[in-house]
Amino acid sequence: MTPFGRRMREMRAERGVTLSQMAEQIGVSPAYLSALEHGKRGQPTWLMLQRIMAYFNVIWDEAEALRMLADMSDPRVVVDTAGLSPEATELANLLAREIATLPQEAVAELLGRLKILSRPG
Repeated sequence: MTPFGRRMREMRAERGVTLSQMAEQIGVSPAYLSALEHGKRGQPTWLMLQRIMAYFNVIWDEAEALRMLADMSDPRVVVDTAGLSPEATELANLLAREIATLPQEAVAELLGRLKILSRPG
């Protein structure tokens, strides 16, 4: 499941909406929405994201947060390390190879550390 998919599922649950109900209202198949929630489809297009935001009636900060989650929810990531240090290339390859076997606690810890490092200012 992607971060965007998890949030979309939470929003449906908060409003008591089924996948089928939402799919019908925004004009897609329930299978597509399920695949989007589970990370079996790539990021939603800008048009699809707008439909989802309109469906949930989200605006301003909540809409921006949803857009950011969608941006961080590509289930097939490519990391270009050309021009970076050998250590950066090693890290990218090691992570790609081992991420499926990492315990959830380790994933959460790495994610937290990277978020701290990537904060502006």
